[in-house]
Amino acid sequence: MTNQNVVSVRDLTKTYGKKGEKQYQALKGISFDVAPGEFVGIMGASGSGKTTLLNLLSTLDQPTSGSVTINGTDVTQLSGDQLADFRAQTIGFIFQDFNLLETLTARENIALPLALQNVPSGRIAEDVDAIAQRLGITPILDSYPSAISGGQKQRVAAARALVHKPAILFGDEPTGALDSQSARELLETMKMLNTDQEVPILLVTHDPFSASYAQRILLIKDGVIGQEIKRGDRSREEFYRELLDVLGTFQN
Repeated sequence: MTNQNVVSVRDLTKTYGKKGEKQYQALKGISFDVAPGEFVGIMGASGSGKTTLLNLLSTLDQPTSGSVTINGTDVTQLSGDQLADFRAQTIGFIFQDFNLLETLTARENIALPLALQNVPSGRIAEDVDAIAQRLGITPILDSYPSAISGGQKQRVAAARALVHKPAILFGDEPTGALDSQSARELLETMKMLNTDQEVPILLVTHDPFSASYAQRILLIKDGVIGQEIKRGDRSREEFYRELLDVLGTFQN
C-alpha cells in the first residue's frame, strides 16, 4: 500500500445557494491525486475556486458531490467528532495570517495540537523541541507572538502544523503576509521538509514565485482544472519563468 496516493480527489463539485434560488457552482467536477512525498501547487485567479477546493480538502467544508480521500480515508463520509479527530491527527495547515494565539508562547502554540490529543507532556516537550530545531526557531520558543517577526511567526505556525506528523501539509497563501526575504526563507523551509523529510505539501497560492517551489502546478479557472504544468528536471528559476508566461495567457 506504500504507493497509495496521499490525496485522491474524484469528481468534486461545490454549489452554493439553495435549490429554487440562484445558485453558484464554485467547483465543477475536479479530479486529481497527490502522491507520497509530492509538492503540488494550486493556482488560479481570485474567484477561480482554489480556496473552495482547499476548504473541501482540509475538511473545513463539505462538497456537494464527489469524494476526497486522504491517507486512505474518504473524509466526505466523516462527521462531527470523527472529522475533528481526523483533521487533528492527519492534516497540517499553515494559514496566511499565522493564526497563533497571542496569549501563548511559541512553545505553547506549537504544542497545542498534541495537547488537544492528550499526548503525555514529556512526549509533547520532545516533539516540540525536535520540530523547533528542524525549523531553526529554538531561541524564540519562550517568546510570545507579539515579540517575534512575521517570518518567525510563520515558522512557529509551520512547526505547529507539523508537530503531530501529519499525512499532508496544506498551505493557504502562507507567504501572503511576509516580506520577500521571510517569504523566501519559509519556501526554502517547506522545500527542505518536502525533500528531506518527504512531507507531502499542497500549496494554494496566486504567487508564481511561491508556486515555482512545487513539482507540479494545477491551474484552476472557473471551477475546473484548466491546465497542469510539471517542473521536471528544470531549475526553479526556469520553472518560475515558464509559470509567468503561462499565467499571462491562462488568466486572460
